Amino acid sequence: MFTHKFSGYFLFVFVGICLLSGFRKPSSEKGWKALFNGQDLSGWDTYLGPPFDSAGNRLNTQPLGLNNDPNHVFSVVKDNGENVIFISGQGFGAITSKGSYQNYHVQLQFKWGKRTFGPKKGKKKDSGLLYFCVGPDGADYGNWMRSQEFQIEEGNCGDYWGVAGAFEDIPAVKMNDTTYVYDPSVQLYTFRDHTAVGRHCIKKGDAENPTGEWNTLDLYCHGDTSVHVVNGKVMMVLYHSQQWDNGKASSLDKGKLQIQSEGAEVYYKNIRIRSLSSIPGELLK
Repeated sequence: MFTHKFSGYFLFVFVGICLLSGFRKPSSEKGWKALFNGQDLSGWDTYLGPPFDSAGNRLNTQPLGLNNDPNHVFSVVKDNGENVIFISGQGFGAITSKGSYQNYHVQLQFKWGKRTFGPKKGKKKDSGLLYFCVGPDGADYGNWMRSQEFQIEEGNCGDYWGVAGAFEDIPAVKMNDTTYVYDPSVQLYTFRDHTAVGRHCIKKGDAENPTGEWNTLDLYCHGDTSVHVVNGKVMMVLYHSQQWDNGKASSLDKGKLQIQSEGAEVYYKNIRIRSLSSIPGELLK
């Protein structure tokens, strides 16, 4: 009898806790909107720049352009029983979100395939998540929109590149005339093309999983500040997102998303976004 009452008491407590919590999912799982529906590329456009020859040289032709993908550089395939986006890399370009976003948290997973092509053949596998994408397609070397880049490249995931006139202020240590490494404790440099500093900042540390394993990337953007996170580790915090036109700077804090094809096989899945009222404080430390 005592055992029955004792177990019943704990059952009562457990049920009470569940009712109070309402069987809710953790707050971290609230508010997400899927950007990949798990079936096809609905919600995205494709864009491909000029093709390359077998030696990796750009052909002097017009870009393939918007939603013209005769070689199926972008497709949805099965991987271990689930549908994922496959980017073959046999052409430079991107899939571009139809929606434009501001103040958000984007999360996605990626893993590398095996092959590389064109000017990237035999080199590090390369892709990228471009954000605050604005202006015409192909503004950067005929392939990508003006944007800020969360670099996705073997060994360099989390780096920053300014694309086609976009720039950021990032605290960094100057290693030499061309190399700057993120360090939150030091001065800000402005990373902009056609300047002595240049448009590339190297992330701090490394958190990428071995080639062939899935990685989780989180991009936090609020106002003109953004944070690059790889597998739960902050790679860098970026400030004062801007763009440069005719000798003048203006704010760049809203735009589309692009996922690059850049000469390497790569897979993506679980692409989702949610609104952000502020960047979590622990990421800014």
